[in-house]
Amino acid sequence: MSDKERLIIFDTTLRDGEQSPGASMTRDEKVRIAKQLEKLRVDVIEAGFPAASPGDFEAVKAVAEVVQDSTICGLARAVENDIVRAGEAIAPANSGRIHTFIATSPIHMEKKLRMTPDEVVERAVWAVKRARDFTDNVEFSPEDAGRSELDFLCRIIEAVIDAGATTINIPDTVGYNVPEQFGALFKQLIERIPNSDKAIFSAHCHNDLGLAVANSLAAVCNGARQVECTINGLGERAGNTALEEVVMAVRVRQDYFPVDTRINTREILATSRLVSSITGFPVQPNKAIVGANAFAHESGIHQDGVLKHRETYEIMRAEDVGWSANKMVLGKHSGRNAFRTRMKELGIEFDSEEALNDAFMRFKELADRKHEIYDEDLIALATDAQNLLAENERYRLVSLHVCAETGETPQAQLTLWIDGEEKRATAQGGGAVDATFKAIESLVHSGAELKLYSVSNVTNGTDSQAETMVRLERAGRIVNGQGADMDIIIASAKAYINALNKLCVDDDRAHPQREADV
Repeated sequence: MSDKERLIIFDTTLRDGEQSPGASMTRDEKVRIAKQLEKLRVDVIEAGFPAASPGDFEAVKAVAEVVQDSTICGLARAVENDIVRAGEAIAPANSGRIHTFIATSPIHMEKKLRMTPDEVVERAVWAVKRARDFTDNVEFSPEDAGRSELDFLCRIIEAVIDAGATTINIPDTVGYNVPEQFGALFKQLIERIPNSDKAIFSAHCHNDLGLAVANSLAAVCNGARQVECTINGLGERAGNTALEEVVMAVRVRQDYFPVDTRINTREILATSRLVSSITGFPVQPNKAIVGANAFAHESGIHQDGVLKHRETYEIMRAEDVGWSANKMVLGKHSGRNAFRTRMKELGIEFDSEEALNDAFMRFKELADRKHEIYDEDLIALATDAQNLLAENERYRLVSLHVCAETGETPQAQLTLWIDGEEKRATAQGGGAVDATFKAIESLVHSGAELKLYSVSNVTNGTDSQAETMVRLERAGRIVNGQGADMDIIIASAKAYINALNKLCVDDDRAHPQREADV
């Protein structure tokens, strides 16, 4: 890394990112994302909160078993069960870390913990020492550090470093800080704490005021050498620090920042798309780095400048973050091996021959209907195929007929496969999609409330696939379902059924947000 210091990238998409309502991921989905994060060369992957539920424990353990090159981290409150479960979950990892935390702001200690400052210090020291029984790599976070008293922060951080903490994370838990203030906090902590040189200081920022990236970079300029972030800035409330923005800010402005990362930036876009497709959270077109318009130029002045010399209006190359020309890569005459190879290049690998064969069959069907097949089509197709092959599948769309005429009430007739038996229903609605959803509900009686329905085109043109997202809520649990098809109505039905299948799994699982908020 030449003469630059290394900035450690700690990705918490699978833990803090999952706290976004509706972003809960299955074990297999977490493993898929973790493998892609490894290709991205993320240093630390916070895979989850093992004590939150048996499902979360198994997901962290599964990630620890398959990832070889990144450190796998499990979150734990400063309590015995949490630390033991985290230690057991990360045990299979080549490199494991336990991240333990306790609140340190006056309002949290008094109102939430109901503990005195002395008791909080004692508990923090105990937690770090207990975590060291499982791994030498222990991270400690004083929750709500951004609103904590400086003298108390110095005291507790010095104590946990003496106890064996190797990383000290300073979280702006509620997104309250501003860059100058947050940077100054790091500078003071590092200067005032006698043993600060024995630990790496880390920044973990939330985006409630739109300042998460700015605050993180201010921390880096004042001594932080780890940034905790998520893909696409995913996270509860307004989200977390966006990994792609921090990485590219540091990479582009090497004249300013004294650090660099080991991130393979060409994998940024593929990672962004994978996370978006699994969580159902679309990336807005004007999103920095990974948005569809990030490298688009509409203004004639800008277009003329870029044509004459790219750097007149572009401070980085689109190719460096994974963008490429939107060209046809496969056609209906392409073979299975070419299909598998291109999918692998896009970061999509199949767990079995059955999954590959199913996706390839769908590709052939799409190629017969759509003349030009783009990378975006392949990504949507793979996501749709993996949804249909999910182990938890109770419902499957067999057939759908919709009639919508001017002046007539739309009607949907469908056949569903439900627990191995085909059932049929007919329903009317305010529109074709509404009628379809009502027909599905007349068969499954899910009791779920539709919270969000959205449609986006995968590529340009009237023959583009439609990618739909449905968000359902039942008894406080929120899930997203995705579907893709050239027919918008069929794509919508697939998305609704995908969400219903997710509701059937781990229905009593506690949402991570109820337990952890760092």
